[in-house]
Amino acid sequence: MTETTDDLLIARDGAVLTLTLNDPGTRNSLSREMSQVGARVLTEAAYDDDIRVIVLQGADGNFCSGGNISRLQASIAAGMHERMLSVSDLHSWIKAIRRCPKPVIAAVEGAAAGAGFSLALACDLIVAADDARVVVAYVKIGLNPDGGSTAFLNRGLPPQVAAELCFLGDPVSAERLHTLGVVNKVVDAGAALATTRELADRLAAGPAAALARAKHLIDASRRNDFEAQLDLEAKLISEARSHPEAAEGLAAFLEKRKPDFTKT
Repeated sequence: MTETTDDLLIARDGAVLTLTLNDPGTRNSLSREMSQVGARVLTEAAYDDDIRVIVLQGADGNFCSGGNISRLQASIAAGMHERMLSVSDLHSWIKAIRRCPKPVIAAVEGAAAGAGFSLALACDLIVAADDARVVVAYVKIGLNPDGGSTAFLNRGLPPQVAAELCFLGDPVSAERLHTLGVVNKVVDAGAALATTRELADRLAAGPAAALARAKHLIDASRRNDFEAQLDLEAKLISEARSHPEAAEGLAAFLEKRKPDFTKT
């Protein structure tokens, strides 16, 4: 596994890899180094068969406050090339989350603002505390969204709701996001990580190759027309039928037992 950094802690527990954004003094704001290491970790995890699920959380009761305001202010004097590089680091991390064939789950406590919300939206599943507040806050400081937030929001929300979040920059409750289908589970404050870990353990015991194909199909459906998506589904399920996971799953069903996918 790649080197760690003080503001991104990396911990492995069985088949679950947990990344913790760790800059509590700024409510875990993003840095270039954090994004660079995060992208490398997700890329390496994609090829590590011993890692089956990735969890993303923030330290000390907050998920991520987004871009560091002081660094953003300092970037005014930087050239366009330098500013583009800083955004590219964040986007590399976002892309790595989407390209990783393993399920990635966000455990959101406290604040998830700006690019911090984008980071959560990039994950496959989101578990949020009932007092969590998310905000697409860029407009408040004269900026526009990045980190893929407009793409993620427009895929799952009516355009009027996406416009409300981006135009007004007002905080949105976890409950409202759950009602809108953006958040999968809302739990008591302080319980997001424990609930996320239960979900991660369940996925880690599941068929890794089948989950990877499902993630690929979900992403591809946003690019493909209907016929192209049917063709891809046909190809992948045909491949799946000869995979050891299918042999184990079908045998377990017929034998009326729980399948063991961890050995396939």
